Amino acid sequence: MPITAKLSKEFYDKFGHPLVDELVNWFNQVDATYRTELRDLNEVNFARFDAKWEQRATQLDAKWERRAAQLDAKWEQRAAQFEAKLEQQAARFDAKLEQSAAQFEAKLEQRTGELRSEIAGLRADLQAGLARLEGGLLARLGMAEGRLARLTLLLWIATLGTLTALLKL
Repeated sequence: MPITAKLSKEFYDKFGHPLVDELVNWFNQVDATYRTELRDLNEVNFARFDAKWEQRATQLDAKWERRAAQLDAKWEQRAAQFEAKLEQQAARFDAKLEQSAAQFEAKLEQRTGELRSEIAGLRADLQAGLARLEGGLLARLGMAEGRLARLTLLLWIATLGTLTALLKL
């Protein structure tokens, strides 16, 4: 956009209208040329800036990708280490659990054996007590049978005595 230069009337009077108009046109052409060159230069500079910006953005992207990959690798490594530690702890826990279970089973077997021995002893004591009780009961029954037999004999004798006395009458 050319700027129309206004020069003083004295300048026009001294050099004349055609010369001053030619000078103004020349200034406008120089201005347009400089503007075009400046625009071209700005476009070239912007293109360079844009290219550099793209290059730096690409470098930054690559740098972030590299750092993300490093971070992923580090996390993977830490996760693997944690998993290994966890597996070691689980193996130790399993071993302790198996050991405790074996100890418990041994104690249970021992206690079961002790209880079986006690039960066998109690069974023998019970059988001996029952045998004594049975013997005592059999003896009492024998005594009761003896008394009953004597009483029956006495009853028969008394009945026979009564019958004989009745028959003599």
